[in-house]
This record gives sequence, structure tokens and C-alpha cells, in this order.
Amino acid sequence: MDLSTTYLGLKLKNPIVPSASPLSRHVDTIRRLEDAGAAAVVMYSLFEEQQHLESLQLDHYLEYQTEAFAEALTWVPTEPQYKLGSEEYLEHIRRAKEAVQIPIIGSLNGISCGGWTRYAAEMQQAGADAIELNPYYVATQIKDTAQEAEERVLAITREVKGRVSIPVAVKIGPYWSAMGHMASRLVEAGANGLVLFNRFYQPDLDLEALEVVPHLTLSTSEEMRLPLRWVAILYGRVPADLAITTGVHTYQDVLKGLMAGARVTQMASELLQNGIGRIREILVGLSTWMAEREYASVVEMQGSMSQQNVADPAAFERANYMKVLHSWRPDPAGQLFRAMLP
Repeated sequence: MDLSTTYLGLKLKNPIVPSASPLSRHVDTIRRLEDAGAAAVVMYSLFEEQQHLESLQLDHYLEYQTEAFAEALTWVPTEPQYKLGSEEYLEHIRRAKEAVQIPIIGSLNGISCGGWTRYAAEMQQAGADAIELNPYYVATQIKDTAQEAEERVLAITREVKGRVSIPVAVKIGPYWSAMGHMASRLVEAGANGLVLFNRFYQPDLDLEALEVVPHLTLSTSEEMRLPLRWVAILYGRVPADLAITTGVHTYQDVLKGLMAGARVTQMASELLQNGIGRIREILVGLSTWMAEREYASVVEMQGSMSQQNVADPAAFERANYMKVLHSWRPDPAGQLFRAMLP
């Protein structure tokens, strides 16, 4: 049974890749992910905001020390006294590369062009095998146009791609006016892969404290349907490797992602909830299902259920909307509930 696949030019032993999450914060955990069967690991994100904050803090302390008193004019703090989070991140990549044999994918999260994108090149120097660019952007300014929002993401893709020679995947959200066109433009801007989709975490309201509070919920398999649809539509139409990263929890989810056209399926919520050992269990389920149906390899099934390969391509379009609405039937519990209404 050949479970191997390729993603961003990397030869992977199987299609399961832990996505950016706290699981990659410790080298020992990355070792455990490899032992459980992970084919590669996407590191937790290095944020643009971190770089700006660190730069401001360093400037402050350097200026403060030199202006404090005359004897300090030539004093400069040594590296251990102002070790930056970004430097720790790069060192973490180096140690992870030394500890495991699987590819390590750096994650860079930001939305503006500027000097902070140099960290893409430094991730490459630290040993990263690829970069996952996460332009997490919510266009909240009323005057921002759809074109301006697209250009912002395209510009940073070009800038990051111009700084490295290793492959770059772009992790995007689903809320573009014309997803297919945007995907095509990202590839034209240099993206070697597209990761579908970024989860936009929504704030909540605390009615007692009257405050806006952050609210994090882990994904469910139901959320996979949106990226599944778009991977199936984009497969064979954009020259980039596709990855699904939302709602992957079971071996059935992995199979669906592969058949839609994904090269890899990324997961985090399932591993955070039920443990790293789930990777091994999912791989067993994947192998068993393939053996029972006489699939010799993962490559054999990739894209087999994409829009261009299914008997009913319209199922991924508006026609599916009408079919779903007409397919609804009341369940017995619902009938009983309505019978109780006055």
C-alpha cells in the first residue's frame, strides 16, 4: 500500500500533516508527531505584529540606555539580554530540523509588505523546507474595495516569494468575491500551493461585563464541506498543490480530501482534542479502506471526485443548491413537535 504523496515539491510518506498549532511549540512534541506517522509539520505562526513590537522594544531600550547617563553612551546590551521571540522561533526551526526526518514548514502570518517579511528568508536559512504564508485579513474598512483587498494579499505573496527559493503555500480564507479567479492570481503571484481554508475566529459578547471577548471553538468534520467543494473545483484548473486544513478529523475526511484533489490534509483540532496517537489510527483506517477497495496508492485516488472528473459537475455549483433545498423531508421528531403546537 503506497500512501506517499508530494506537496510543494516535497516527497511525503503519507497525506497527513499537522497544521500550524500549539502542537509544534516543543521539539519533543514534534518528535511524537513524527513517531505517530505525521508526514510533515507546519510550525506555529510567527506574526507580523510580533516583529513590529520587538523592533519598537529594542529601539526603546537601546535609546534609553544610551541616554540614561554619560557613562552608558557606548553601552549596548548583549544578545541574551534582549533575545527576541523571532530569534527563538528561528532557533526552534533549527532544533526541529535536527530532531526529526520529516519536512518542517515555517508559518508566517501577516498582511502588509515591509521589512518583517525578511523572516521568510531567515526561516529558509534556519532549515525550513517550505513556507506557509497566512495573510489573515478581514477587510473592515468601509472604503476598502474588493480589488484593494485582493491586491494586498497578492502583494505580500509576491514579496515573500521574492525573498526565498523554497516553495511557498498561501493559506487563504473563503470570503473572496470570485474564489477561482483569486486562486489563479495567487498562483500567478508565485504561490506553489494553496491551503483551504483559514478559519476566521469570531468574537463574542459578554453580556455581564459588556465586553467583546475572543472565542475559540475547535473545528468539526462538518466544516470540511466548504474547502472540500473548492478543492474539487480548483483541482486541475490552477497549477498549484492544494491542501485542506479545516474539519479533517477522521480517515473518511482524509479520503474525501484526497478524492476532491488535495495533495495533503492538515489537521489540528482532532489532535488537540483526542491526542497525537490519532494520526496512527487514521492511517490504519486509510490503509484498510484502500485495501478493501483495491486502491494501490494515494495518487491513484487523488482528484478522482473533483469537478472535472465526476459524472455530475453541476453538483458543485448552483444546481446543488436547488437539489439540497428540494431534498429536505421532515423527520418524525419534527412532525411530532409540530403536532404539539397550538
